[in-house]
Amino acid sequence: MTTVGIIGAGHIGQALARTFIQHGYTVTIANSRGPETLADLVADLGPSATAATAAEAGAAGDFVVVTVPLKNYRDIPVAPLAGKIVIDTNNYYFERDGHIPELDEGTATVTGLLQAHLPESRVAKGFNHIGARDIPTTGSPAGTPNRRALATASDFEDAAALVASIYDEFGFDAVNVGPLSESWRVERDRPAYVVRQNREELEANLAEAPRTI
Repeated sequence: MTTVGIIGAGHIGQALARTFIQHGYTVTIANSRGPETLADLVADLGPSATAATAAEAGAAGDFVVVTVPLKNYRDIPVAPLAGKIVIDTNNYYFERDGHIPELDEGTATVTGLLQAHLPESRVAKGFNHIGARDIPTTGSPAGTPNRRALATASDFEDAAALVASIYDEFGFDAVNVGPLSESWRVERDRPAYVVRQNREELEANLAEAPRTI
């Protein structure tokens, strides 16, 4: 049975934990306040969930989801995630995160920053442009007309492929944006951000995205 380490227990982290468990995964989940603060959540998630520290969640996961505020990405433990695929759900909200010049200037990407922080991990962007409530509720079987599509990006083919396979398992078509240098196309305020779109619409929205806002 595959174990997913989830670092971050906000809305997206909880929605992903529930959806992974529904699909037969086990989950080890962490937040910044300590595993004891996750007792109610883990009890609600059931026997397939365990609370842990961030380092423990990173070590336990066959792959790891990082879903913390961007301002805290440097707190993600590096060593436990070495050699693993890491799925990054992050978005940049300067109102929350403070201004990050390289993102404001368009010389870096959100997920590229995490990849630089985790040089021995294979980081892919995933689940950053869908609302938490929509993750378990808007998927549909493969081949369904107008099936919702989600984007991924990575510098590593196997990392992007993992995200694409999870999307399909959860009921979404996948569109690979390419390397992390192109992942800005699906970030905040671009046409593809947090709207329901099928594959063709997503591809068009990605193509229309402006580099800086």
